[in-house]
Amino acid sequence: MADRLAGKVAVITGGASGIGAACARRFADEGADIVIADLDAARAADTIAAVEASGRRARFVRTDTSVEADNEALAAATVEAFGRVDCLVAAAGIANADYVSGQDTGATGPRDILRVPVADWERVMAVNLTGVMLTDRAIAAAMIAAGNGGAIVNIASSAAAIPLRGGGDYCVSKAGVWMLTKVLALELVGHDIRVNAIGPGFIETPMTEVMRSDPAGETLMKRMTPMRRLGRAEEIASTALFLVSEDSSYLTGQLLFPNGGMFTG
Repeated sequence: MADRLAGKVAVITGGASGIGAACARRFADEGADIVIADLDAARAADTIAAVEASGRRARFVRTDTSVEADNEALAAATVEAFGRVDCLVAAAGIANADYVSGQDTGATGPRDILRVPVADWERVMAVNLTGVMLTDRAIAAAMIAAGNGGAIVNIASSAAAIPLRGGGDYCVSKAGVWMLTKVLALELVGHDIRVNAIGPGFIETPMTEVMRSDPAGETLMKRMTPMRRLGRAEEIASTALFLVSEDSSYLTGQLLFPNGGMFTG
């Protein structure tokens, strides 16, 4: 066990699976106590157990990040349980309007811009963009009240910079997270709060499970990736650790692309 986050408290949304769960485990190994914010306590049990097995404390707070009151309750519950909050990874997100947290059953309706139902578009924006904003500002407010600074990491996507046919709602939502990150970095710098983002490529998580189960889909993802392999959630967690630790103390307002070499311009 290292100690880059010794004595720190980290909030991780979407922490029951995928990138969020990997961040929770890695941060705990580095000394942080963890608050897992997700929709399903049962799915979060393994992550909680892993954190506690590393000798750190863990709490689960049921949170729908698209609901403002849930985010405010998350911040309050964190401070009540641990007395502070030092870092946030906003990893909760959906691939499409039909996405169920922790698994991807595939989109059932049209997704191209000319045909996507407005309700589906708005659902993706509510979770992927508005939800990140609501989480960021609720946790930032708690950091400001404590006066100890902090670090926020938003999980965007390489799709923030690479347009995907049939994925306009997802691409636009993640591009919005990129700009949200830059604006918040400017607004919070005076409070010693750094805000950065990560734009993963194709990662072996439940969100890519449908594509990975189809040989043609997996081949396509690898063909789009110069390293010719999919990333691991643990590799994204390592990037997040860098961004919340003192190793990145002079870095804010940036979007890093751990994506196997995909060109993002």
